[in-house]
Amino acid sequence: MLTICHGGCIGNFSVLPKTAYSNGRPFSKPASFMLKHLGVRLPRVQNLNKEIEAVDDEELEFDDELDGPYKRFRESGEEKDYDKDPEVADILGSCLDDPDKARSKMEERLRKKRNRILQTKTGSGLPMKVTFNKFDYSNSFIWFEFYNPLLQKDVSLICDMIRSWHIIGRLGGCNSLNMQLSQSSLDKRPSYDAIQGANVEPATFYNIGDLEIQDNLARIWVDIGTSEPLLLDVLLNGLTQISSDFVGIKQVVLGGSEFENWKEGLTAEDEGFSVHKI
Repeated sequence: MLTICHGGCIGNFSVLPKTAYSNGRPFSKPASFMLKHLGVRLPRVQNLNKEIEAVDDEELEFDDELDGPYKRFRESGEEKDYDKDPEVADILGSCLDDPDKARSKMEERLRKKRNRILQTKTGSGLPMKVTFNKFDYSNSFIWFEFYNPLLQKDVSLICDMIRSWHIIGRLGGCNSLNMQLSQSSLDKRPSYDAIQGANVEPATFYNIGDLEIQDNLARIWVDIGTSEPLLLDVLLNGLTQISSDFVGIKQVVLGGSEFENWKEGLTAEDEGFSVHKI
C-alpha cells in the first residue's frame, strides 16, 4: 500500500508490485517510474549512492592510468588535502556573510606567511657588465667576477646553469642557421620544415672544463668549436637573470689568459680555491 502525506513525502512504497498491468498485458517498470506518473517527486538522494559509485569508478580508472612518478606519488601518500585546511575554511565560510572580514583574514594570512609565498631577490640591481678580450670559440676562458664570495648554494646554481648550457649546445640546440619559428611571421600559423632542419650545418658544443673559483672570481675553459654567437647569447641571457635574481655578477669577460687578481698557482681550499665538475 502506498501512503502519501500532504507535503508530498512518501510513506511506504515497498509493497508496490514490480509488475503492473496495462490493457490486460503485464509490463515491468521500476517503482520510481510508477510514482512519477502518480505525481510524486522522488528525492534526488535516491541516486546519490549510484553517483558516488560512478565517481569512485572514475578515480580507480584514473589511478590505473597513472604511471611513473605520478603513480609513485599517489601511492606514497604524500599528497595533502588542502580542502580541509581549517584556516581556509574559516575564511571562505565568512566571505559571503561578511566580505570585509574575510578580506582582512586573508590579508592577515598573507602577512604571516609572506616569506613562504614571496621570495626576495638576492641578486644585484646593477646590470652585469660583459666584455670580450680576444675571444676564440675553440680555445678560451670565460671569466666571472661576483660582488661577494659564493656560498655553496650559489655555486650549485652557477654549475647547474653552465651544465644545462653545455648540454643544450652539445645537442645542437643553439644553431642560428635553423631558427625557422623565431624568424617566421607572427601573423601566420607556425610551421616547421623537417627536411630543412635536418640539412643545416650542425653547431655542436665540443668541450668544456671545470668551474674554478678563487674567492669572488671564477673561470671556465670552453671549446665551442663552431663560431656560433647564439650559444653566447643563451649563456649571457641565463647569467643576466641569475645576476638579477640570485647571485650578483659584477662582470663577465669572454677570452683572455689573465684576469685581474686571479692567481695561477693558488690551489689551497683554505685560501678560497675550489674546483667544481661540470
